[in-house]
Amino acid sequence: MQVVYEDNHIIIVYKESGEIVQGDKTGDVPLSDIVKQYLKEKYQKPGNVFLGVTHRLDRPVSGLVVFAKTSKALTRLNKMFANGEVHKTYWAITETHPRPLPVKEGGSNHRIKTEDNLLTHWLVRNEKQNKSYAYDHEVPRSKKAVLHYRMIGQGDRYQLLEVNLMTGRHHQIRCQLSAIGCPIKGDLKYGAKRSNPDGSISLLSYKVEFVHPVSKEPVVVTSPLFPDSLFARLAPQDL
Repeated sequence: MQVVYEDNHIIIVYKESGEIVQGDKTGDVPLSDIVKQYLKEKYQKPGNVFLGVTHRLDRPVSGLVVFAKTSKALTRLNKMFANGEVHKTYWAITETHPRPLPVKEGGSNHRIKTEDNLLTHWLVRNEKQNKSYAYDHEVPRSKKAVLHYRMIGQGDRYQLLEVNLMTGRHHQIRCQLSAIGCPIKGDLKYGAKRSNPDGSISLLSYKVEFVHPVSKEPVVVTSPLFPDSLFARLAPQDL
């Protein structure tokens, strides 16, 4: 675990792919427990340590996760996330250049909406498959999903996209990029040709920006980029 930012109310850590943010049926040790143990040892706290989970990242995704160290911060951050006041920027590596593709739904061809790199779909979540499906029009049980993307890096085989979410839906980035024909590298569930050796997908929670819920000062934090990673090799030189 790597701490990227910490104050009296908030701690932001880097999550490695494969880690889970909160406990689940696998029984694996979640990142929240690791952070609690870190706080307990650092501050020599007796008894239980308070830590509030404000959001999650999918298990194969890496990057920044924001936790609350106080109940006041948790209540306010939960409200801020719900109101879209916490801005998260993701990086995604794809093998295919993003482009509008026809999608066959219900026996007819429809065009994906791609205006100024803005993607709009209606997503339907399949709980049993733990997967979402994208439509270019509203269907029963669907939720509108909107994101903005731009290409910020390119190599011989891969593109690096910067993605900003306008909505927060299940597997939104993974599903919407797949819907326009450029699944995220390693994401077999959404159409990638092959898996990454470590089981990850090439999606990084790169930046988080918000007004501090207590101090009201701006907080802008970016993820570390490891020199040997493909993200670092594709990243713009002027970062």
